[in-house]
Amino acid sequence: MIQQIYPAPDHPYEFELNKDMHFAAAHFIPHVEAGSCQEVHGHTYFANITIGGDQLDDSGFLINFQHIKNLIHKRFDHTLINQDELFSSESNREFPTTEVVAKVMWEIIQSHLDSLPHRPRCLQVFLRETPTSYVIYRPKGRQA
Repeated sequence: MIQQIYPAPDHPYEFELNKDMHFAAAHFIPHVEAGSCQEVHGHTYFANITIGGDQLDDSGFLINFQHIKNLIHKRFDHTLINQDELFSSESNREFPTTEVVAKVMWEIIQSHLDSLPHRPRCLQVFLRETPTSYVIYRPKGRQA
């Protein structure tokens, strides 16, 4: 994998973990202003997940890299994202745009992290849809 530089979130944590992954998926945006993106089409997405925390688990991990891959790659790779229960054709806040997919990925990961006793935080999701287009999702006011 090519080494990449990502915009780094500002945070107070002692540890910062980053997990990179690719997944191939199709989607469509069910809105007239989406133009040709209204048609089903696919991307090889690239995601970088940033997690921060001060405490490590009993294994010495902030979180095991494999857990992040299982949460995201297994769920989205080789799928039609529109069919996932977390997306909808009824509300623009639930269309599978890159912005919304990045936010949903954050929600999936943070939900898992909230179940861990040492409470790490997902600081950002960097999601590249094409070689020239990407989104960064950073939750407002949720770091602590």
